Amino acid sequence: MQDTQNSPIDIVIAWVDGSDPVLTQKRNNFLNSDLKSAPPGAAKTRFHSLNEVCYCVLSILKFASFVRKIVIVTDQQDPKVHPLVEKYFPERTADLRIVDHTEIFEGYEEYLPTFNSICISNMLWRIKGLSEQFVYFNDDIFLVREVQPTDWFRKGLPVLRGKWALPPYERLVWDQIKSFYWDKIFAIHKEPTPSFQVNQWNAARLLGYTFRYFRSGHTPLAMSKKRLKKFFESHEEDLIQNIKYRFRNYNQFNTVALANHLEIKDGNQNLDSIQAVYVQPNKRNKNYLEEKFHKVANQKQKLFLCVQSLELAPSTVQDLFFKKMNRLLEIEI
Repeated sequence: MQDTQNSPIDIVIAWVDGSDPVLTQKRNNFLNSDLKSAPPGAAKTRFHSLNEVCYCVLSILKFASFVRKIVIVTDQQDPKVHPLVEKYFPERTADLRIVDHTEIFEGYEEYLPTFNSICISNMLWRIKGLSEQFVYFNDDIFLVREVQPTDWFRKGLPVLRGKWALPPYERLVWDQIKSFYWDKIFAIHKEPTPSFQVNQWNAARLLGYTFRYFRSGHTPLAMSKKRLKKFFESHEEDLIQNIKYRFRNYNQFNTVALANHLEIKDGNQNLDSIQAVYVQPNKRNKNYLEEKFHKVANQKQKLFLCVQSLELAPSTVQDLFFKKMNRLLEIEI
């Protein structure tokens, strides 16, 4: 069995700066030329960035010093993280790498540009030089205390964070009713809004699950490059069917859910809880952030923090969040 302690672990972070005028024009050109109206998966909130990626990277370097490489996957963009790494962790600057979509979509360039995080995550195993053991982060996820390699891999197998759940029947039925209503009453096809849970359920169904699925959350997600490579190289039609969507789509399958269920089917029993604190700061009471960071400080089992839709919160709330992150990481950005 592989020695997790001595096997390298890389981190992969998917990142986009939606305010970049070049990317914005690229996205708008595609929408204007190919679609009559913007699909739900093209909502602007999916592309916003408030420099969370800087905090993400610095939290990894502070609390997971064993990590070998940190790879940020972008579309011809520069997250400008290197100066901060040089300032706070100068010995680690060579361990930060920026990878463009053209590298992971080599041979599949017809599906670029893509504005779809599911498509991007489908292709992460194709990063050149990526370690067999890697952990996938979104840029709005941070470490809040020291972690160990065994928090992500045990006996050479990924730790799967989540819980078993029934299929999202209520959402599925309601979406069918709405689609029927629009199609039959108004003769208008309205694409269902993409769903994190439905996309996970789609992955489970693809692998033969019928009555339940292992539902993951917004947390760092450990995966095996070998497992994904084996599946996608032997199921290329499924891969192509999934990456053809330029924007996130209701019918896609979630990469992490696919990886988790492949692991479970092969006997991986490394199941664990999420161990994350979720922060959704828009339209909350004035003590909301204080309560969340109090939980971070006092619940020692919490290893991760995820902040969602921070860009929708007032600037005072954004400033307070980053002030608390600065204090947590002992930095000043």
